[in-house]
Amino acid sequence: MKWLIDTQLLLWMAGLSKRIGSDDQKILESPENTLIFSTASLWEIVIKRTLGRHDFLVDPRVLRRGLLDNGYTELEINANHVLAVEDLPPFHKDPFDRILVAQSMVEGIPLMTTDATLIKYPASIRLIR
Repeated sequence: MKWLIDTQLLLWMAGLSKRIGSDDQKILESPENTLIFSTASLWEIVIKRTLGRHDFLVDPRVLRRGLLDNGYTELEINANHVLAVEDLPPFHKDPFDRILVAQSMVEGIPLMTTDATLIKYPASIRLIR
């Protein structure tokens, strides 16, 4: 199964966070699953890192290389993703989260997220706690 991983979860995984529960960890580690990260996540990290956010200190180039080296697939942003954002209800204001939801819906790939607000969207979303 394919899974689109949100930015915060990517950061948790890169930091070997103990916050990920065992059931979710099994999904993330299963060789049967294809883990996907969005270019939007890299963009978010770059923006928030340059703003001095302490929770976005990871080097996005190193993160990207590590994800690709570990078998993740990169999902680039395309016009269909951007246009789908317009149709989303305004549950969430963060443009990076909104594009991830739109990508999930357009591509038919469930989104794994740490953000409980996102489960309000009419998309296949798995909340990680």
